[in-house]
Amino acid sequence: MAFPGARGRTKARTWLRALRPVTDADDELIIARLYEEYHDPLLAFVVRQTGGDRQWAEDVVQETMIRAWRSLDQLDVEAGSLMPWLATVARRIVIDERRRRGARPQEAGEGPLENLQTPDGMEDLLRGVVVSEALKSLSPAHREVLTETVLRDRTVNEAAEVLGIPVGTVKSRVYYALRALRVVLEEMGVTP
Repeated sequence: MAFPGARGRTKARTWLRALRPVTDADDELIIARLYEEYHDPLLAFVVRQTGGDRQWAEDVVQETMIRAWRSLDQLDVEAGSLMPWLATVARRIVIDERRRRGARPQEAGEGPLENLQTPDGMEDLLRGVVVSEALKSLSPAHREVLTETVLRDRTVNEAAEVLGIPVGTVKSRVYYALRALRVVLEEMGVTP
């Protein structure tokens, strides 16, 4: 891309100097002149920066022009061209957008979600029924100790107090009840 020669630099200096000091009445003129002078070369530059994505490039050019307009009082009116400044700003906008996109996973759409299996509670319900049936096959003493310790989430000491038996008896009944429950579940075809 060729940048304007000496005549272009003089032209740029002239319109930049003419816009100083900037007043609210000059807003439309500033925007129009910025676009007129720099839109096409900046767009060509940004299209290359965005990998040929013209829509993204248009957005970047627009944001660059807005930033140039906001910073007009800081720009060097003696500079031959605003293109180096605009290109730097545009390049930074592209880099920031790439970083932002890289930090957030890309949206996948709804396709993968349609095939995603969600738990419906049926498996937990079936497991509960199977365990309930298995508990029925245990002796009343074993069923009672598992009910207190596992289902009611009591400690061995609390279960011993509720059941009115020694702590050591609760411990041994829990041990043998779990072994018996495992055997019953295996006979039912359930694997842990």
